Amino acid sequence: MKSYNIALMPGDGTGPEVLVEGVKVLDAVASKFGFKLNYENYDFGGERYMKTGECLPDNAVDELKKHDSIFLGAIGHPDVKPGILELGILLKLRFALDQYINLRPVKLYPNVETPLKDKGPEHIDFTVIRENTGGIYTGMGGAAMVGTPNEVATQVMVYTRPVVERCLRYAYEYTRKRNKNKTLTLVHKCNVLTHVGDLWVRAHKEIGDAEFQDIKQDYNHVDAATMWMVKSPEFYDVIVTSNLFGDIITDLGAMIQGGMGIAAGGNINPEGVSMFEPIGGSAPKYTGKNIINPLAAICSGGMMLETLGEDAAAKAIDQAVNDAMASGKIKSLSAGKMGMSTTEVGDFVASLIK
Repeated sequence: MKSYNIALMPGDGTGPEVLVEGVKVLDAVASKFGFKLNYENYDFGGERYMKTGECLPDNAVDELKKHDSIFLGAIGHPDVKPGILELGILLKLRFALDQYINLRPVKLYPNVETPLKDKGPEHIDFTVIRENTGGIYTGMGGAAMVGTPNEVATQVMVYTRPVVERCLRYAYEYTRKRNKNKTLTLVHKCNVLTHVGDLWVRAHKEIGDAEFQDIKQDYNHVDAATMWMVKSPEFYDVIVTSNLFGDIITDLGAMIQGGMGIAAGGNINPEGVSMFEPIGGSAPKYTGKNIINPLAAICSGGMMLETLGEDAAAKAIDQAVNDAMASGKIKSLSAGKMGMSTTEVGDFVASLIK
């Protein structure tokens, strides 16, 4: 029997609660499809930081590299200054494990309310692939004369051809595997960011022309993409974009699919260890109340299985979530308004695994 070693990072707030339900569904699907998941827990998060003063121990990265994947609940503690845990855990792991792809499906499930008038599940079903380790988030730049009237600050958007190419190749291959409309749309701002934008545009065309002739190439300026995602989301199949623009448009994508309660994400190293998480955060005010929505965690578990190559199991989780929402038994995605408890939603989805 094939087995996978999974590092569990429950984290902070409601993270442990939603992760339990994600694991519950993973176990159901593993049993159904004949593979084994071996879990090991890691207590990285706010409580550990307040006790020890460290976000990650020195051996954390080497420990996590022993696993096939990481399944995260949430990071963010109300008693820890914002940014400390995010930089010290999430960003540190992203760079140390070279998780150079951020994968964000934007999918509207049945009976989920979207702010887009007259749009349904048939209109909102695309994926955003965000370059995850380069660009303006690498921290290159500096500040001088801070606090004076002449203060100056710089933040530099840096991309190398190899970093752009590996992201684009992943996106082309993902578009081919997804096999929906076979259209890959590059989103950038090449009319203003003429140097970096030109690199992305040329690489997109050259790789597509040489290696992926079966995939249609498209391009949107990022400001136009924000309009079309709202007006005609059905235009999109797969979007590939840089780190900064991806950070922005994926939150827009989460809103049009019904909110953060259903948004799942993966930080992926296709050749190494990836990390999957619900996007909604730790929601500390709901901690321990058994009312938080676990569907995003469940969906991110499905993404993890797809990345590990268990495609049939991943599709079964997606179908179970679809069936759960189509049943009408889950009344809302909002905490405390679902008509079920957190554990009941997990039980319900697990029961629908086919």
